[in-house]
Amino acid sequence: MSRNAKINTLLIVLVAALAVLPLVLGLGDHKEEPFAGADAQAETAITEIEPDYEPWFSPLYEPPSGEVESALFALQAALGAGVLAYYFGLRRGRRQGVERERERALDGHAGPTAEPSGDVPGAASGLTADGESRTGAGQA
Repeated sequence: MSRNAKINTLLIVLVAALAVLPLVLGLGDHKEEPFAGADAQAETAITEIEPDYEPWFSPLYEPPSGEVESALFALQAALGAGVLAYYFGLRRGRRQGVERERERALDGHAGPTAEPSGDVPGAASGLTADGESRTGAGQA
């Protein structure tokens, strides 16, 4: 197994352990909602500290149920992951394109930016390196 495959396998095992261990160890069994979100926990803590607290803002949209709220959050996360994947894929593709062009230039396969004759700039126009005509010294 290659080094990258070992690293990927280890990462998958760690992510699975992070998902399964809280359930297996019973973390949160003593709570009414063992895996409530941070927003709900913050709201509970604030109302315990100051029961008369009034929020500064109200939500623009209040989902009808927790399931709809979870679905919208999952959709938001999927869209964000898609944008990040597109960005990183685009950067990788551009980098690979630059590397291929560099390899072609090093291998002697001149690209479209190379001069036609390959030895003297301006050779396609019939001029020598000092700007004189190839057909004669004084002719234009």
